[in-house]
Amino acid sequence: LNVPDILGDLILEKRGLILMVGATGAGKSTTLAAMLDHRNATESGHILTIEDPVEFLFKNKKCVINQREIGSDTQSLQVALRNALRQAPDVILIGEIRDRETMSAAIAYAQSGHLCLATMHANNSYQALNRILSFYPGEVRPTMLGDLAAALKAVVSQRLLRTVHGGRAPAVEVMLNTKLVSELIEKGDFSGVKEAREKSMADGSQTFEQDIARLILDGTVDRKEGIAYADSPTNLQWRLQN
Repeated sequence: LNVPDILGDLILEKRGLILMVGATGAGKSTTLAAMLDHRNATESGHILTIEDPVEFLFKNKKCVINQREIGSDTQSLQVALRNALRQAPDVILIGEIRDRETMSAAIAYAQSGHLCLATMHANNSYQALNRILSFYPGEVRPTMLGDLAAALKAVVSQRLLRTVHGGRAPAVEVMLNTKLVSELIEKGDFSGVKEAREKSMADGSQTFEQDIARLILDGTVDRKEGIAYADSPTNLQWRLQN
């Protein structure tokens, strides 16, 4: 699938929250399905998905996988979220987070010892953090930020670029929740998070510019396409020159 190796490590974590963000059609579901399939082939356990609609059908390998479709298997997302823990899953996939209730459930699952995966519409990790904040009124934000800082494992952002051969290739940004990132999230300093990610590059973290530079240098996408999808075209051009 041409995605970073770190995603294979993240999906084997015992607990925590992994957010997969990107625009509609950015391939988020495909990448998540590949990650779940890797866990299914590698470790035994119980995976529960709550989807609207179910996009990929999984076969049990080492894991037992229960897929719940909203509307047909469960009457609503709220009911599915409430019933999720009764089924004793190790991994819970929530289709998409669109509101405070779903976000709070995802954080709570991660805090109670489960690995929780969810998608969200945002262009990058910085925008995702701001979107999460916007779900909550001012008075509860400090508590929520503390919970998020403790629960979050990573925010993975994806964009699909046109390749020189007419196909599509994912460019992936990975923000791992390091000790520094966690402290900055708790303070609500998201600009600081962005800066820390660009500077520190904890093992496995990467910016869009790093990944797009790789795609250009190995001949997968052309320079013009890469620059169009970069958050910072200047940073990308600097990387291509150095």
